Amino acid sequence: MLRSVIDWLEQRTGIESAIKHFLYEDIPASSGWHQVFGSVAMFCFLIQAVTGILLSLNYAPTPGDAHASLRFILTELTGGRLIRGLHHWGASMMIVVVVLHMIQVFLWGAYKKPREATWMMGVVLLLITLGFGLTGYLLPWDNRAYWGTVVTTQITAKAPVAGPYLLHLMGSDNGQIGVQTFARFYAAHVLLLPPVTLILIAIHVFLVRKHGVAPAPVETAPAVKFYPGQVFKDTVAVFIMFTILFLMALLVRVPLGKIADPTDTTYIPRPEWYFLFLFQILKFFEGPLEIVGSMVLPGIAVGLLFLTPFIDRGAAEKLRQRTLAIGIVLLAAVGWAGLTAAAVRSTPNREAWQNFIPEEMAAVGSFRQAQCWQCHGSTPGDNKAGPNLADIAVREDRDWLVGHFRQQGGKSGLRDLQWRQLANLMRKLDDESVGSLGTAPHDAVAGAQVFMKYNCGVCHSVNGTVARNGPPLNGVAARRDRAWMEGHFLDPQKFAPGTAMPAYKFTPAEMSGMLAYMGTLKD
Repeated sequence: MLRSVIDWLEQRTGIESAIKHFLYEDIPASSGWHQVFGSVAMFCFLIQAVTGILLSLNYAPTPGDAHASLRFILTELTGGRLIRGLHHWGASMMIVVVVLHMIQVFLWGAYKKPREATWMMGVVLLLITLGFGLTGYLLPWDNRAYWGTVVTTQITAKAPVAGPYLLHLMGSDNGQIGVQTFARFYAAHVLLLPPVTLILIAIHVFLVRKHGVAPAPVETAPAVKFYPGQVFKDTVAVFIMFTILFLMALLVRVPLGKIADPTDTTYIPRPEWYFLFLFQILKFFEGPLEIVGSMVLPGIAVGLLFLTPFIDRGAAEKLRQRTLAIGIVLLAAVGWAGLTAAAVRSTPNREAWQNFIPEEMAAVGSFRQAQCWQCHGSTPGDNKAGPNLADIAVREDRDWLVGHFRQQGGKSGLRDLQWRQLANLMRKLDDESVGSLGTAPHDAVAGAQVFMKYNCGVCHSVNGTVARNGPPLNGVAARRDRAWMEGHFLDPQKFAPGTAMPAYKFTPAEMSGMLAYMGTLKD
């Protein structure tokens, strides 16, 4: 019966002949493990397509709803966090695999005649892969995505002649990121790039099959069949790749920050790891020379990569004889790694709780004082009687939360204002900040409570809060030592004659807390 079904399909579609033609293609005997990256890259693309479709079934592609829908996927959808992890880490893995594939082809000189077009198509596919990462970066609509895209549009605006037109194409004529920009990035990521990628992959595979796998320079052994030897190697490589990807998606949480806030000018944007080298290069070119780092050097690099088959037109050589190619790859790897490491080192070491405004920091103290931690965990896997705050989105309104707090922690001694502050904090918690309920230093939290008790926020701003009567306090510990700050609290006129600040007779515990809190406020 099976044979008759296959025969029926073969007569009407030719599928059996096509599969046999594909599997029993002749390939050089020198083919082996070093040529598995093309198949792995195709499998990475399939994973991205499948997980992208699954995410889109519950994703709302508008700035107002995108963040909330992704929060729903992560906290309420069965397997949602795993699906997003596969998509997120799959994007990084696809870039790694495509780059390794390009390196393998470059080292073996497999771009030489008649495979020039195959190589150039691969370069285009690499650029499109980076384009997926760039357009998908905005879609979570958290602060990291928003401000990272702002930097992208600012760099794009510096393109000579084409800058304004590119900004218009991105829907960011005035440099702002809004509904139009979001819609165009989403359309490019979901509607434009996938079909273009499929078409280019089909052309790339056609060219590979037309010219065959590049043999060793001196190929004496007879050709072998693609199946079963190379198929086995490709399958093992795909299995290893997917195992690594699955473990990363399962064990390494992809955080979702707080919803994008265009007024949060204290946020320091950073691109994804694979663009950090470019971010670091820009630091060497300032002012009018910035275009050199943002446009000229990357353009030259892509141009040289694209024209490699026409630059190196020599005869094919064995791998160990291609010392120049090996040197270029090693130099590029060292340069990329060095620039990336420098960018990582220059990233400000700022904990999530250091982004809290004083009210939120004081609310952490209320959370602890009411002993909410006895029923609610704040780290993944910390299972207790109540819901784990790291795995849910708090959606109840403030009045409901305040009533719940009073019922459960009525003997804690907290006032109504503190309950309301705690309710506000619960509704703002995200993957990056929820752990602060347990990790924020106790003395700094106590200092924030003193800050709120004496209404210091009326005159002083912290982390972007609005107050103009006094100087902002971020970075005060770098400007003043502890002795000066303590004396200023006790006798402001002595240290700042003419100041409107009154003297504060803090208790020793309050003074210790305030000084500790001041020391945590970063620029």
